Amino acid sequence: MRRHDCCDTQDVIPEESSMEFGLVGLGRMGGNMARRLARKGMRIALHNRSHEVSAAIAAETGHLACASLADLVAALQAPRIVWLMLPAGEATEQALQALAPLLGAGDLVVDGANAYYKDDQRHAAMMAAHGIDYADAGVSGGVWGLENGYCIMFGGSEAAAARLQPYMEALAPTPTEGWLHTGPVGSGHFVKMVHNGIEYGMMQALAEGFALMKNKPGFDLDVGAIAELWRHGSVVRSWLLDLSADFLAQDPALETIQPFVADSGEGRWTALEAIEQGIPAPVMSLALMMRFASQGKGDYAAKMLAKMRQGFGGHAIKGTEK
Repeated sequence: MRRHDCCDTQDVIPEESSMEFGLVGLGRMGGNMARRLARKGMRIALHNRSHEVSAAIAAETGHLACASLADLVAALQAPRIVWLMLPAGEATEQALQALAPLLGAGDLVVDGANAYYKDDQRHAAMMAAHGIDYADAGVSGGVWGLENGYCIMFGGSEAAAARLQPYMEALAPTPTEGWLHTGPVGSGHFVKMVHNGIEYGMMQALAEGFALMKNKPGFDLDVGAIAELWRHGSVVRSWLLDLSADFLAQDPALETIQPFVADSGEGRWTALEAIEQGIPAPVMSLALMMRFASQGKGDYAAKMLAKMRQGFGGHAIKGTEK
């Protein structure tokens, strides 16, 4: 037996570790994935930028907390699987660059965050130069994934799919439902990108419909009761409607909420893909534009409109209070 450098003082692991799976990035999604794997009887190695987070989750789950990527790789038995749950962009790029010289031929890296599928194709080529396999996994489920399981769509080789299957079965709602090997590298994040574009459109439609009902004079509609009604037998019933019914029952006016909606890269990439393919996708694209508008990015254009209307028609404009 030996005490590994990456371990907390209570963690002692065999000279030849039986762990093959490491998870890097323990935010809301990554942390709960680690917890779900523990509930399924799997023991894995963990690494997070803040080691305190790794140590806390390790103490909770029985997983192994590692202070660095090098420690995590050393703690795993080859051939290894290292699953990244990091923000797309620079954080993922840095992790892949750091992992390439640490891993060996036959190891597998999985990018499980919301990455752009074209980046996956580039990353796969980069890792292949080191003999390292690569897979991309789009993960849906949010904060509810711990209890309900995650919907996972992943791309990669058949060999990578076979190695990942036990983990997919553990993370998904059931061993046979909620996960799919979608095809070659990049296909998982491509499918997840389209999934999120659809999500934008569904959310926008629900928001617009409830706004029409909330603001209808003379009817005094109970939007919380209507949301609950639609959950039962209606063709628009959905998990998004379930969530809406829950919060509208508590606060139908939403007066304490700022009308600001952030957007992720997924919505933008979906709109760009529609342009590249020449496929009309107006609902998803307009839903993205509405998010931009909520962020104040349409304010200058609105001011321009107000001034033009004043210019040709003499219409009044609203000034700002200084």
